Amino acid sequence: MSRHPSVKWAQTSDVLYLTVELPDAQDVKLKLEPEGKFYFSATAGAEKIPYEVDIDLFDKIDVNNSKASVGSRNICYLVKKAENKWWDRLLKQGGKSPVFLKVDWDKWVDEDEEQDNKPAASDMDFGDIDFSKLGMGGGEGLDSDAAGNDDADESDTEEEFVAEASASKEQDTKDAVSSDAKDAPDTKA
Repeated sequence: MSRHPSVKWAQTSDVLYLTVELPDAQDVKLKLEPEGKFYFSATAGAEKIPYEVDIDLFDKIDVNNSKASVGSRNICYLVKKAENKWWDRLLKQGGKSPVFLKVDWDKWVDEDEEQDNKPAASDMDFGDIDFSKLGMGGGEGLDSDAAGNDDADESDTEEEFVAEASASKEQDTKDAVSSDAKDAPDTKA
C-alpha cells in the first residue's frame, strides 16, 4: 500500500500551484488529464517506499501549458487552468479535504488582491529553475543587529557582563561574611 506525501497548494485565477513535499524522490511519475485528474507517484528513502497522490481537481485543466520541476526536496507543479476563474476549492468532491493536502500560504493570493499584485510566475519559463533552492529561508527579514554585523555593540555587552559578574560576586562575599557573623555562637557572657 502506498503512502501519501504532503501536498501544498495555492491558486490564482489562471494557475494552480501544487508542491509535493517528498525529499529524495525517485521514479517520479505524473499524469494530468484535461478533466482535472492529477496523479503522482514516486519512491523515496533507502527502502524505496512508494508514495502516491490520486485526486480529482475542481475543474478542467490545460495539460499542454502545465509545467513540472523535480527538485531534491520537493516536486513543484504549475498547473494551468482551462478557464481563468477562481475555484471554490481544490478538489471536485466537497467536504473535508484529506489530511495530506495543505494550503501553501507562501504562494497564496486572495482573489481581491490578485489585480493589485499579479504574480509574474505564470509568465516564467520553468525549464531550468531548480525549485529545491527556493523558499529555503535564511536571511530574509533579519536586521543588522540580528545578523551579527554590529561588532562594537557586541564587545560593550561583553564588558558589561564582566562588570556585572564582578559586582555580583562582591555582593555574595559580603552576604556570606554577614551571615557567618549572625550564625556564630555568642562568646560574650
